[in-house]
Amino acid sequence: MTKQTFGKAHVPLSPAVRAGDFVFISGQVPADANGSIVVGGIAEQTKQVMENVKAALALAGAELSDVVKTTVWLEDARDFGAFNKVYGSYFENDPPARTTVESRLMVDIKIEVEAVAYKPA
Repeated sequence: MTKQTFGKAHVPLSPAVRAGDFVFISGQVPADANGSIVVGGIAEQTKQVMENVKAALALAGAELSDVVKTTVWLEDARDFGAFNKVYGSYFENDPPARTTVESRLMVDIKIEVEAVAYKPA
């Protein structure tokens, strides 16, 4: 199986990695194109994270409809309802499997999302 990496980051990781027919997306945070954390609450940060997931998938030739699993870390479990509303708008049909946990995150953000997609090469 061939492994391909896609994109660059300011830390030692690849935003997207293709291994065979699977695409693995590193945890995406609510940073804009300039690397600045998006100002706002969980809804604004979730929207930015999901747009970043879409962009990372595109680097490897995949899209949200190819996602089979996501893992979500929320800084505060009380944000779950508002997060879920925005997240659901990105997966209106046939949503992927998902794990969501409350966790202290590495920087001052409200959410991080990683994804695994299945997209035959």
